[in-house]
Amino acid sequence: MHKLNALIAGSTGYIGVQLIKLLVNHKNIKIKYLCGNSSVGKKISHYDKSLKSKSLPKIVRYDKKYLNEVDIIFTALPNGEAQNISKNLLKKNTLIDLAADFRLKKSSEYLKWYKKKHKAILNIKKAIYALPEITKKKVKKYNIISCPGCYPTSVLLPLIPLVKSKSINTKNIIIDSKSGFSGAGRGVHKKYSEQNLYQSLSAYGIGFHRHNSEIDQELQNFTKSNLGFTFTPHLSPMFRGILSTIYLDLRPGISIKKIQSILKQFHKKNNFVRVLKIDSLISTNDVINSNNCFISVCKTKYDNKVIILSAIDNLIKGGAGQAVQNMNIKFGFKNNEGLK
Repeated sequence: MHKLNALIAGSTGYIGVQLIKLLVNHKNIKIKYLCGNSSVGKKISHYDKSLKSKSLPKIVRYDKKYLNEVDIIFTALPNGEAQNISKNLLKKNTLIDLAADFRLKKSSEYLKWYKKKHKAILNIKKAIYALPEITKKKVKKYNIISCPGCYPTSVLLPLIPLVKSKSINTKNIIIDSKSGFSGAGRGVHKKYSEQNLYQSLSAYGIGFHRHNSEIDQELQNFTKSNLGFTFTPHLSPMFRGILSTIYLDLRPGISIKKIQSILKQFHKKNNFVRVLKIDSLISTNDVINSNNCFISVCKTKYDNKVIILSAIDNLIKGGAGQAVQNMNIKFGFKNNEGLK
């Protein structure tokens, strides 16, 4: 069977390593190049011993000449780096970006939220924001595929169906999300050197976290109403996983059973999303090491309010797994290939 050649730029980060672990088991992909900077010359097993038995290339510094030899470029790099790579893409190349370089549809919004000018403005229109359960086969038309952030993935999968169906009040949405510290990258221990990551819970980015822009942009695609939401992320004393707790006001005449029905109907063909029984208590442990999103609709003491719980693995469904899922759709591979 002919395999597509892949290059992974940013291969030694948490998401980069997770991506390699998925792709080595993908029957349609051959990893041609692993790229890094300070890691050049090392084996990837230096960063994850489970890859020691795999036949993988040593890490090299990225060079645009490699684009002639590969079909797919995965970029798990700091924000801004994929923009540079996108300028040299060939017709045969598909770029799948796991950072934020092509998530926002306006360069002015990118400047506002990421405090840097976009370096590949002409490529923004050539890119698709690809949440697989929403965009589905639309990705086939694009050669730049932008994967959503981990927090927005956990938030948008339950919220888009409810906003689209006009079943909730969109002016008072409260989102409380808690993530494992792997979401902050390998530099998290230096950044939080004065805090004990393993014994403390901390809020950050209050009111102005970058993912606000992403959540707002995507929800606005499904409503003409003004959006009003508050999103607060937290760093939790665990390595991986996200649990988002979403507080919603229901529109008149909408019951909790209706909310449950809307979500189940919307996601009935989405194999990686499971809408559980009402009032199911879910945890990150339910989804760790999977590409799944578990969603639970919960009652409150008020008939016109519900609480949505949404759990994902930030490194897989919120990162590497979603990238592979998008690739599978783009190239017509089995939906769960490499994600079993």
